[in-house]
Amino acid sequence: MEPGGCGLARRLGCRLWMAISKALFAEFLATGLYVFFGVGSAMRWPSALPSVLQIAITFNLATAMVVQVTWKTSGAHVNPAVTLAFLVGSQISLPRAVAYMAAQLAGAIVGAALLYGITPGDIRETLAVNVVQSRVSAGQAVAVELVLTLQLVLCVFASTDSRQTSASPAAMIGTSVALGHLIGVYFTGCSMNPARSFGPAVIVGKFEVHWLQGSWETKSAPGKQAGVPQPPYDPDGSQAGAHFSLPPQIFWVGPLTGAVLASLIYNFILFPDTKTLAQRLAILTGTSEMEKVEGEEPQKNEPQSNPGDTKMENMFQIA
Repeated sequence: MEPGGCGLARRLGCRLWMAISKALFAEFLATGLYVFFGVGSAMRWPSALPSVLQIAITFNLATAMVVQVTWKTSGAHVNPAVTLAFLVGSQISLPRAVAYMAAQLAGAIVGAALLYGITPGDIRETLAVNVVQSRVSAGQAVAVELVLTLQLVLCVFASTDSRQTSASPAAMIGTSVALGHLIGVYFTGCSMNPARSFGPAVIVGKFEVHWLQGSWETKSAPGKQAGVPQPPYDPDGSQAGAHFSLPPQIFWVGPLTGAVLASLIYNFILFPDTKTLAQRLAILTGTSEMEKVEGEEPQKNEPQSNPGDTKMENMFQIA
């Protein structure tokens, strides 16, 4: 390869890496802030137990904030389920999707760690880890998480589709998250986002129950006995003494399956695009990203015309 070709390839690689790095940091930051504010609203302070409406509004505002800040940098996925949906819809490459998910999980851990560090010890016991209510079976909980995530991802696609609108999707996506919490809190604490469940579970040392079948049993009203796990969402205290289980499939399989179904419904039924198989493969492997950068490079390297030169050319043409 000629030296000039090597220089061009190096520049293209640097430009692509800079773009991806900014996007990864945006996903890391957005997910961390989302977990910090959202989970923080569900902490059980004895003086003021959180209500379902308070939690829903806080998650709404947190979502709108992080989407507004990062949607032009990374697309504001802030959720592994959303990233998977974009991958299925051929709107993101596989390497970028994997990197996004890693950044989101890391951001969730950091956000949960920060919240844990600034919260008093008697308040931060379970850090609002998602749990399943005693009267809800594992199958019902999975179905609830699937439906909640399906409506969220459909809203994300509709709000970010350039064919539909060019305005900021922050308000509509935030509304969709609030809608899910108004229903899902009573079933599973409402995850819709594996990163939201993952971060707090790691920080409080309950990472094993995030994956394995387990059960928690409270012996008094939640928040009254130190060291005893309790459900994060029980505003009226009606679940005191109840048995809670945390099957592994709920906060991963439920949201991820709902995201895949939403992507198929939107991209192949409601608003199908015209991408060919070759184009989809290029997007999947990341080849299209390099082609996009290559297309921008010549335009950047073109010499800008000098106004004086343009005026002189016009004079010659007149002559």
